[in-house]
Amino acid sequence: MTDELLFQSAYEKFYSMVKESACFKKYCIHAFGADFSQDGFSDINQINLILEEYIPQSNDLHILDIGCGNGKMLRYLQSQIGGYIHGFDFSENAISTACENNLKNSDFKVGIMGEIDYLPSIFDLIISMDTMYFAKDMNSFVGQIYGWLKSEGVFFIGYQEGDIMPKTDNSETTVVANALKENGFKYKVIDYTKQTYDMLIHKRKAIIKFREEFLQENLEEWYEVILNQTNSAVVSYEEYKKENARYIYIATKG
Repeated sequence: MTDELLFQSAYEKFYSMVKESACFKKYCIHAFGADFSQDGFSDINQINLILEEYIPQSNDLHILDIGCGNGKMLRYLQSQIGGYIHGFDFSENAISTACENNLKNSDFKVGIMGEIDYLPSIFDLIISMDTMYFAKDMNSFVGQIYGWLKSEGVFFIGYQEGDIMPKTDNSETTVVANALKENGFKYKVIDYTKQTYDMLIHKRKAIIKFREEFLQENLEEWYEVILNQTNSAVVSYEEYKKENARYIYIATKG
């Protein structure tokens, strides 16, 4: 582990903060519909998309979350469908909390994309919500994921452009779409840009609502960080979508 990894030091501080903060939990519930300790663009509606349509049929379900944070999203999925949950993240603080809070049918590891490995054909469902950007070589890492996935498995990706990744022309020109095609995945795409714009507006209202509670917990720095994350949505939707896009990719083996 080195601080040369994208945002690693910031995420160590983030997961230390969310473990102790009462107001951050309340903010997440208000902003996203559930507290998964989110730092990004994923709300409960996107997670429920997985449950509604894309869970493979299996009596021995194994789910991997890439960049799992403190494991709250996986715990939610497990509460709905059972199965064995696996996750890795480069934050030691996040994985420590995940191990403490998920004691049944779970496996959490500190790991880096492109370096960590799993047995072939082990997972029914692999999820990446706003984490593929952290792969140093996305094409190579998607190839690893292809190997980990069972023949009937599903790879579910939430992918934002205009934040870490620059915006491309459309859903077929993104870095992740190219990596999926290069590695033999078939996929369909949901354009989630408008829903994300609406979510960011709601997120901005939520963080402002809890401003005083953040200040009371001496979290002014985090309040400002979160508020700034919503600055892209203070313009009209027509302006927003010129610079930003969000896609949900649902990929299967070709």
